[in-house]
Amino acid sequence: MGISPWQLLIVLLIIVLIFGTKKLRNIGGDIGSAVKNFKKSVKEDGEPEEPKAEKAPPKE
Repeated sequence: MGISPWQLLIVLLIIVLIFGTKKLRNIGGDIGSAVKNFKKSVKEDGEPEEPKAEKAPPKE
C-alpha cells in the first residue's frame, strides 16, 4: 500500500492551512535561490582559475 492521491491532497491542504500561501511562496523562493547559488558555486569550483595578471612596476 502506498500513499493515495487523496491522502497526498489532504496533507498538502493541511500544510497550506498551517503556513499560508504567502509563507509557502517565500519558502519556495528561498529554496530556489539557494539551489541556484549552490549550482553556481559548484560550476565555479569546477573551472580552473585564470592567473591574474600582475601590474608591471612603474618605469623610471
